[in-house]
Amino acid sequence: MELRQLQYALQIAAERNFSRAADKLHIAQPSLSQQLSKLEQELGVMLFQRNTSSVELTYAGQKFIEQAGVIMSAVEMLRQEMADISQLRTGRVVVGSMPITGAHLLPHVLPAFKKNYADVEITLLEDSSMNLEKLTASGQTDLSLLSLPLEIPNLSYEVLGDERIDLAVPPEHPLAARFGTGIRTSLAELKDEPFIVLKEGQGFRKMTMDLCREAGFVPRIVFESNNMETVQSLVATGMGVTLTPHFIARAPRSEFVPVYLPLAEPVPSRTLVIAYRRGRYLSKAANAFIETFKTTIAALSAGEAR
Repeated sequence: MELRQLQYALQIAAERNFSRAADKLHIAQPSLSQQLSKLEQELGVMLFQRNTSSVELTYAGQKFIEQAGVIMSAVEMLRQEMADISQLRTGRVVVGSMPITGAHLLPHVLPAFKKNYADVEITLLEDSSMNLEKLTASGQTDLSLLSLPLEIPNLSYEVLGDERIDLAVPPEHPLAARFGTGIRTSLAELKDEPFIVLKEGQGFRKMTMDLCREAGFVPRIVFESNNMETVQSLVATGMGVTLTPHFIARAPRSEFVPVYLPLAEPVPSRTLVIAYRRGRYLSKAANAFIETFKTTIAALSAGEAR
């Protein structure tokens, strides 16, 4: 049994698809299938049930993946500890990120980090918050940018800061006239509005639903998307309203831009965190990345306060 075979099995389990797993591993699909068959023959059990449309773990596969994750995490921690002991400034940090949140924050974080740690390799992995939690818990990322609450219990985290939640409305919407007036909109005023939200599995969708329910209504959803930028563009063209994290609202990138309004007290917010597997050894490079992220978030928030 080889370590790379464990890595291959973990990736297939994460993707539930040989083609996607091969792409992520940067190997040919026939080679991946060959290595898995070789591993299954050595073990004497089938790890995956191959169907025409999906790949599912067998009972033996579930047990194997649990232990393979522990082994690969231990191997990576050993590498990191040895690198730190040798006091090398080189290393590698695998960072998971929610796509749109990362797109607005990482361009500030990465240049600052690379300036001080030029020889540390950063590998980015983008996915939904639900999948990122699973990848982090299994040790496939060293760190992941997420927001509270976390659903998986065996994750630890460092708080980066709180991010205000804003309201996005079409430019011609009656509420848009409040922009710059200091008049704030309460969530309860939106009970009859059509909402555009992210699809199931995205953490911010759950936050939107929870905030609306706390305000006394269930939002009337007219469109759903996997992409936050698409949500913003649909709002801008008059299809509905939505709630938006402030770091996204402060730097819209689409040609279709809604009007962003601060909400009334108590202003809703989300807490951004850097999460990692509980008990995982964090290398000096990983800790430096966390500190750089904290400093960057603080600087951005301070700039907003001026």
